[in-house]
Amino acid sequence: MVDISVIMGSESDRPIANRAVSVLEKSKYTYEVMVISAHRNPEELESYISSTDAKVFITIAGLSAALPGVVASRTKRPVVGVPVSAKLGGLDALLSIAQMPPGVPVGSVGIDNGANGAHLALRILDLIDTVKP
Repeated sequence: MVDISVIMGSESDRPIANRAVSVLEKSKYTYEVMVISAHRNPEELESYISSTDAKVFITIAGLSAALPGVVASRTKRPVVGVPVSAKLGGLDALLSIAQMPPGVPVGSVGIDNGANGAHLALRILDLIDTVKP
């Protein structure tokens, strides 16, 4: 069983994912890190989302940053988007993550801020733990 799924759109996002992992390693929650592109591997992503028991997703993507929105459109579980500064200083990715259509919410943190993505995921899980019967 895994509590948090960290999904990168590309191996080039690994430095940002490592910032999230450094925070998650100090927590009581379990996590796994995956590299699955929403553009290049949509079927694999769909299969992963439906098969994982993760309670929260941290999605890390640059450029069009489709990954967070695709994940959020396939699950009711919380999705945290971490925009990556691949082009335009990351502003393109930030806007892509922040401007989701109604019914497809994605929580966004700052550009390249994998650590805050992890902190937000941990707060979500802590809240879930406090309301358990």
